[in-house]
Amino acid sequence: MLAMVQNDTGEFRRKTSQFRSVIPSAQYPAEAGRYVLYMNNLCPWVHRTLIVRSLKHLDDIIETIEVDSYAPGRGWTFSGKYGPDRDPITSLKTMPEVYEKHHPGCLANGIASVPVLFDKKTSKMHPARVPTPQNLTRVIDTIVNNESSEIIRMFYTTSASIVPPNATPTLDLLPADLKDEIEAMNTWVYEQVNNGTYRVGFATSPQAYSAGVERFYDGLGRLETHLSDPAHRPYLFGTRLTEADVRLFPTIVRFDIGYVGFFNRRPGDAKFIRDWYPNVDKWLRTLYWDESVETSGAFKKSVDFSKMREGVAKVEGIDNDFKLPDIDILPLESVA
Repeated sequence: MLAMVQNDTGEFRRKTSQFRSVIPSAQYPAEAGRYVLYMNNLCPWVHRTLIVRSLKHLDDIIETIEVDSYAPGRGWTFSGKYGPDRDPITSLKTMPEVYEKHHPGCLANGIASVPVLFDKKTSKMHPARVPTPQNLTRVIDTIVNNESSEIIRMFYTTSASIVPPNATPTLDLLPADLKDEIEAMNTWVYEQVNNGTYRVGFATSPQAYSAGVERFYDGLGRLETHLSDPAHRPYLFGTRLTEADVRLFPTIVRFDIGYVGFFNRRPGDAKFIRDWYPNVDKWLRTLYWDESVETSGAFKKSVDFSKMREGVAKVEGIDNDFKLPDIDILPLESVA
């Protein structure tokens, strides 16, 4: 889920993802049925990959395996409650074991995070024996990538060659004329909003917490102002759904039902998006309730509120005594 360290000021820092191979490439060609996505419904970084997987009609092309529990000291585990009781590929019980089986020693400077894009074909190509110089490459080259921002781009740049021929037209999530603007927004949204919730929740000093709260709400304020412009509605860049919408949605949809519990160390810090940021709230509901031909309901289908609530309640730093809304997302018709 998280790669966490704190610096001397008590500020949360996220470690860099280790596995950064790409599809398509000579080693990893775009092939239907070859790749598996390890996922969990709690994780917002996983969530963005599930949205793009659906938007790009890859549901039957790239299999998912649900790692359905997180245990301190063990990391992501296969509990059998929602997903399998062990990894169906390796028969192992935890993601750290999966990582170490295929990349021995890789967890010395990292953690077994999700999402993970895994290559089943290379896993099956090597025999179950001690690696030798001749077969070592095939043994370890099974985890393709564990960086969500790169996985989503692989999903929409490779999909044309492997989606069913009768699939409905798919969206251009990174149009050339908006690329620079999308990239710029992705950068500050990640720093202030996506990662901002964790910089508040995992701060270990009052100063780091205070700075995190200010940074996060400044980011929400920028989004609120941006969305107040009619040219930036109903999506972040007008009438075209883009990668920026996909990357922001998982954080915003989790905030009022969970992440707001990070913001309760001081009175007045916890502010519900639905009460304080009406433009952001309407943007969220527009995406959630969109079941058009273009999106095929990808956003709503990717949300499991019960699992998200259950998972967020277990995250260290969450105030579970904080009163959360009983209703998850109101329909657009309720907007005054």
